[in-house]
Order: sequence, then structure tokens, then C-alpha cells
Amino acid sequence: MAYKTILVHVDEAPNSAARILLAGELALQEGAHVIGVAVTGISRFLYQNETVDEHDPNLARHLAILRERAGHALAEFAPRLQAVGVQSFEQRILDDEASAGLNLMARHADLVIVGQLDPRGRGPDVPAEVLAGSGKPVMVLPLNARTSSTIAVTHDGIASSGGPAPARHILLAWNASREAGRAAQDALPLLRRADSVTVAIFDAEVRPGVFGEPPGSAILAWLERHGVGATLVLGRSERQGLLKRAGDVGEQLLALASERDCDLLVMGAYGHSRFRETLMGGVTRSVLDSTTLPLLMSH
Repeated sequence: MAYKTILVHVDEAPNSAARILLAGELALQEGAHVIGVAVTGISRFLYQNETVDEHDPNLARHLAILRERAGHALAEFAPRLQAVGVQSFEQRILDDEASAGLNLMARHADLVIVGQLDPRGRGPDVPAEVLAGSGKPVMVLPLNARTSSTIAVTHDGIASSGGPAPARHILLAWNASREAGRAAQDALPLLRRADSVTVAIFDAEVRPGVFGEPPGSAILAWLERHGVGATLVLGRSERQGLLKRAGDVGEQLLALASERDCDLLVMGAYGHSRFRETLMGGVTRSVLDSTTLPLLMSH
């Protein structure tokens, strides 16, 4: 697998520039085409609603304003990619809601890059909705993502083999679930290039035999066959309540990533409800809300 088409959501959020930069860096590493998408926020189904008067001057003005805002968000897309040497890219304005438009376009992409949800709760929960609906791996950049490039690029616009690349130190959260397996598979292009890979398994003793014998041996062997050497960390979640049930390991994963100086966390995304506010539950929700490093997630 390779990321040959990278879809990036471009808007007016503070970390939009970082998303474009990351898409550019990955494109240089993968020889990929980048598609930048800004949306107006008006559902495409509006245009199919026969009760809406498409000639209403108020509607026309409103749409014009929204399209102007989307165009403004895209203004720096091409210059930022050209500055790091990306030569294959395009940009589009979609008359649609963010998640719906991205999910539709993701059908023809290998990787989707979006920004972390604003903690003040403004706007749609784009990361959760794209994770649930796109069917593709999703890279989520935190609000504090960097905006300066670290990759080395030659005068011909080719990434230098000796230059630092994104995702040099990766933490892979592993619980042997379908979602985790999908995430590990989707992350292989990055895992193969990483300087270090750490596999984190929590509470292996609770499910004997699931992780191989000894615990962790199965995933390490699989990675090794793909040319990825990894270090295993076995952890225990904090036990809560009278029944001493496992607590949320999200904070522990993020703490481990910080401790090992990781710049990417790879994990499966788990959804439990169709309602937006609980679309992603448990570890997925806490990590999405609290992360300060990029995430690669698959559902």
C-alpha cells in the first residue's frame, strides 16, 4: 500500500496551514497527488430540495459569501505546497457539509488529513464523522500542530533522502481488534520509514492468548515481515470502581507517546453510536479530544 492520493481538509482554523504542510511532506515522500478541499457548509441535498427557490436573491448572496470564505481558506494552499516542492496537486470548493463532502471525496483517496475538533465545541465533529464515514485512514492534526517545514527538499522539488520526514517516531496502540489491525495495515508506509516504532499493549493478561505467546510476539512478527522493527511496551490500565474494571487508557497512551518522544500515534477508532456527540467512544474519544500529537486512525 502507498499513499498516492492525499485528501486534505482546508479551512480557516489555526492548524489548517499545518495540514497543508503535512500533506505536502507526505506527498514528497510517497510521490503522491494532493487534493485540497474547502467546503461551504451547505448540504448538497439542498440543491435537490424542490421546495428551495434557487433564484432567491437572499440565498444567492448567502451562497456567494460562503464560497468566498472557502476560496479565502484555499488561498495559501497552492503557494504552501509549491514552497516545499510539491508539483502534483489540485484544489476544490465543495458546496456541501464538511464531513459529507470529505467522505464522498475520500472514496478516491488513500489518506484523509483533517484538524482536531475545536474544544470550544464550534462546528461539526469532522474527525469523528470522517473516521466513521470515509472508509479510509484519517490523519488528525492537533490544534497546536507546527507550521514550519522540517523536510529537506532539493532544487528539483524532490525530498532529500537524508532529510527528516514526518512520523519519525511512531507509537502503535495494539489491542488485536479489527480496527487496530486496519490501522496498522494503513500505517505501513509510515511504519516502514520510521526511525523507531513502539507497540503498546495494555492489560495483555486479561485476554491470554490473544496477543501471542509471549504477549506481543504476534504483532511484532507481523511487523518484522513487513520490514518494520519495533519495541514492545506492556502496560496496565488503572483499575476503577468496586469491580476494578479497566479504566480509559487514552491518557496513558498519550503519556507514553510523550515519554518516548513520539510524533505520531497510530490506533484503531471505535464507534458505538450513530449520534454525533457519542459517535466515537472510550479511548478514541479521549485521545481525539486530548491529543497534542498527530494521530493516524482507522475505523
